[in-house]
Amino acid sequence: MTDNNQPITPSPELVEQWCYEDGDEIRTSPRWYQRVCAKAARWGYEQRGADIEDDLQKARDEELEACCEVLARELICDGKHVATDLRAARRPKPPSLKEQAFEALKHAEEGWRPVPADCEIIRRALESLPD
Repeated sequence: MTDNNQPITPSPELVEQWCYEDGDEIRTSPRWYQRVCAKAARWGYEQRGADIEDDLQKARDEELEACCEVLARELICDGKHVATDLRAARRPKPPSLKEQAFEALKHAEEGWRPVPADCEIIRRALESLPD
């Protein structure tokens, strides 16, 4: 009952791997079937989770754009389009390397022990400066 058109159907190679990775156990025992089914269920759950998150983010973005379209047509506050402010607030730009480096430096100034991630950010920021 395998339908290869389903998005979370494992490849035949992966199924074969699951069937043979437990060594010489009898391949007709209920315990063997249970382990293979558990592996398939975990794999399917992991695949579905990634697809769901992508779909959710797409739906969030579409909803934000729909709201912004309405606001862009209807609302102007203090000479500014409210839609622009809404979009900026709901989908902020990631901090620049400079902003990240200042935040890492702030951690050090506050007495935090430097972590490798902070050191790497500061190093990258310094390397990006012209000589």
